[in-house]
Amino acid sequence: MLIGVPKEIKSHEYRVGLVPASVREVCQQGHEVIVESRAGAGIGYGDDDYRAAGARVAERAEEVFDASEMIVKVKEPQPAECDLLRTGQILFTYLHLAVDKALTERLLAAGIVGIAYETVTGTHRRLPLLAPMSEVAGRMSIQVGAHYLEKESGGSGVLLGGVPGVEAARVCVIGGGVSGINAARMAMGLEAKVTVLERSLARLDQLDMRFGGQLNTIYSTVDAIEQNVRTADLVVGAVLVPGAAAPKLVTEEMIKAMRPGSVVVDIAIDQGGCFETSRPTTHADPVYRVHGVTHYCVTNMPGAVARTSTQALNNATLPYVIKIADDGYEQALAEDPHLLAGLNVFEGRVTYEAVARDLGLPYMPAEQVLGLC
Repeated sequence: MLIGVPKEIKSHEYRVGLVPASVREVCQQGHEVIVESRAGAGIGYGDDDYRAAGARVAERAEEVFDASEMIVKVKEPQPAECDLLRTGQILFTYLHLAVDKALTERLLAAGIVGIAYETVTGTHRRLPLLAPMSEVAGRMSIQVGAHYLEKESGGSGVLLGGVPGVEAARVCVIGGGVSGINAARMAMGLEAKVTVLERSLARLDQLDMRFGGQLNTIYSTVDAIEQNVRTADLVVGAVLVPGAAAPKLVTEEMIKAMRPGSVVVDIAIDQGGCFETSRPTTHADPVYRVHGVTHYCVTNMPGAVARTSTQALNNATLPYVIKIADDGYEQALAEDPHLLAGLNVFEGRVTYEAVARDLGLPYMPAEQVLGLC
């Protein structure tokens, strides 16, 4: 199979679908790779690195899209890229379609086979291709939150860990999944007072067993969210409903009740965000303020640490890339129900139920479109 890796064109996005080491693995399996020139330059991988790994380097994105049977990316295709897609072409990337009807309609019109990293499943209800970026985003949320709490950044002038004789900052993490756990770990490492709100009793038990008295765990209700958001210096929204739009758990009234100079970081912004006051931002212009509260809602947070993020993502996606290339998408999807869960659009039809429901579009099960039932 001929696999294409275009340069990401989303604002301040430096990650790349395949690093040279991954390209070498793919080529060792007998496949071909075409990479757009300077696709990995932002994270230190030059065109010669890709050539040495066995890839062909193309000067223009059009060459990559025209030649490739499968496109491997990081972020959802931008409008200019959608115009380059063709019927039957495989697109393997993050899509986050449940909050983007325009993109979904473009992909349906293109007739592609769209497999979304974020809905590929694993054992024990894991999302193995989302997990690496959730880990990065969770850890980053505390890093950026601490920065924007500084007075010169418009914050309240609070140090997360305090100092002897001065109270540490209060950090509220909404959601105890992968990103939430990583946010909590970072905040505890900086000696902040950390509370995690979560609805799963099993997860609350796991968190309590793992962190003990270091971490305050509370069952998530409207009342609990309201009380903890109001008193927090930093709130991290780490809510996830796989493939669907995130629920709006923090109201504007709750934001209004926070102390001016406090910070909220919405990790769920890719799925629409879990704060009523959230709107997507970019690394070029990452924050805005509502009622005196700084909002950080960058839709590609891990892109800020692009080299680490790319390597972590490749570790997770590479086996799937090779499987699709080796077997073809039809056999790969038919044999692996976890990979099949990643199929969001197929030749003009929405095949992921949550996407169809949230966007008000017709739904056809993946098994049905592939003739598996």
